[in-house]
Amino acid sequence: MAVLVLSIGFLGMGALLAKSLSTNNSAMARSMATIASYSIMDAMRADYASASAGQYNTAQPIKATACPDASGSLANYQLNQWCQQLGNNLGKADSTTGAIACTATGNNVDCTVTITFDDSRAGTGGSHTQTVLTRGML
Repeated sequence: MAVLVLSIGFLGMGALLAKSLSTNNSAMARSMATIASYSIMDAMRADYASASAGQYNTAQPIKATACPDASGSLANYQLNQWCQQLGNNLGKADSTTGAIACTATGNNVDCTVTITFDDSRAGTGGSHTQTVLTRGML
C-alpha cells in the first residue's frame, strides 16, 4: 500500500514539473518577444532620420521564414537582423511575424511594434497565438 501511495505521489510531482517547464518556456518566449521589440525600437532611435521617414514601416508583417533583404540601407539591414532574431528566439515559422508602424508628428515619431508567435508549447488553454505589442516615441 505504501508503494502505491509513493508511486502516485511521484507521478503527481512529475506532472507538476512538466507543467512548470512548459509555463516557464512560455514566459521565456514572451520575454524574448519583448526584448526583440525593444531591440528594433533602439535601432530606430539610432537611425532616427530613416525611422521618421517611414523606412522601417512594414506594409505586411515580416515572416521569420522570409526575412527582407539586408542590402541597400541601414534600415533594411536592421529589419533583416531583427527578423533573424525573431526566428532564432521564437521559432522560424510562418506564424512568427513582426510588424512596425511609425508615424511622424512634428518632432516626434510614434512607433508601434507588433510581434506574433506560436505559443502552443505552453500547454495552457486558450489561444496558442501570442501577440506582444510595444508602443513608444523615438
